[in-house]
Amino acid sequence: MKILIVGIVASGKTTLARKLSKLLGICHYEIDSVVHDDINNIKRSEKEQKKIFKEINKEDNWIIEGTLRKHLFYLCEMADKIIYLDVPVKVRKRRIFTRFVRQLFGIEKCNYTVNLKMLKLMYKWTNDFERDKSVFEEKLFTYRDKVSVVSDDKLML
Repeated sequence: MKILIVGIVASGKTTLARKLSKLLGICHYEIDSVVHDDINNIKRSEKEQKKIFKEINKEDNWIIEGTLRKHLFYLCEMADKIIYLDVPVKVRKRRIFTRFVRQLFGIEKCNYTVNLKMLKLMYKWTNDFERDKSVFEEKLFTYRDKVSVVSDDKLML
């Protein structure tokens, strides 16, 4: 089974991917870890990203989770199932702040620098997503036979 979990920041993608990975015994991958090379602190080219995702796709089973950037919609073609986490904006904004505090105090790890600039960016991304949501959903729902929408954060495992 090849599962793609998509949504905007703080929608619960990583949490769900980890739980499904453990439950199903399937490796999971974060889109951000493919897009960004944290060791060399660079953003990979789209060509490099595609090469990595093609390698992952050679596996019989995988879970890929993250924010679906415009140039990554080919992941929808690769997936057997797409889970779209459409959690209410007020829930996401609360999670963004809670995550920021937990990361600031070292309770939760992250792959980026925790600072006010990043906090503001996360709020900006969630607001931008809400503004452009219909465009995203129109493109995503062209794969309607594969897409399941989870809009209530209480429904997650």
